[in-house]
Amino acid sequence: MDTQDYINSGILELYVAGKLSDEENLEVYNMMLKHTEVLQEVLNIESAIVKLTAQVSPGNSQQIFNTIKKALGFNGDSNETKVVSMTNNKSNWFTYTGWAASIVLAGGLLWMVNQNQSLNSQIETVQTSKEFLEIQIEDLNSDLVDTKQILNVFRDKNIITIPLAGQAVYPEGYAKVYWDKTDDTVYLDLQGLPEPPEGKVYQVWSLTLNPLAPTSLGTIDDFKSDTNKIFRLENTNESQAFGITLEPAGGSASPTMEQLYSLGVIDA
Repeated sequence: MDTQDYINSGILELYVAGKLSDEENLEVYNMMLKHTEVLQEVLNIESAIVKLTAQVSPGNSQQIFNTIKKALGFNGDSNETKVVSMTNNKSNWFTYTGWAASIVLAGGLLWMVNQNQSLNSQIETVQTSKEFLEIQIEDLNSDLVDTKQILNVFRDKNIITIPLAGQAVYPEGYAKVYWDKTDDTVYLDLQGLPEPPEGKVYQVWSLTLNPLAPTSLGTIDDFKSDTNKIFRLENTNESQAFGITLEPAGGSASPTMEQLYSLGVIDA
């Protein structure tokens, strides 16, 4: 059999489709080594399968069936039955079956690609969940450390504790200041204050009483997002009292007394 007859026999299509025996696969392999035109034909068949893979959906069995019918020479008219002569030569039969197998293989390949993509998506989802859980654990550990530090501050006998009572604008409110004079730090427990409205923040003031002079210690910008409502600010002043007012976002140069929410004086 010459090279062209071998190519036309249909065996190369069956080779690509994986339908040959081991001996036949070896035969085709040896032919590809000896004849570059046989190798090129195999590459052409594989290229055609790749193109079919992009066009044939594994979930569309009717489309696959119609494609196979077209490859076998049927015109797709359900009212007209075309009889394939059994006297067709062996070469044509192998060509038909080879392409039919190739089309089915293409559908299978696409199904495998889709399955792999689905599996990769699931793996990515698990990985993302794992990373999210690790972040949560890290945040929890950080919160535990912060909580331990805060408890140590509150229990320190050298810490000055100043209760702040609710004022006219919110009589039921309350707060508490823990002042560590050794490192110029105040811790504010603001659990007893309501959530500030949009565009407003709490501002903390250090006060001297005679004469009355307020000094801003800063604004509480993360009141809404902080779950324990305990905040740390620096205080280098010789404070005699502390007050908390509600101010526009960014704070004010002086306290808005009509919006004084809590006030407490340090015991002499």
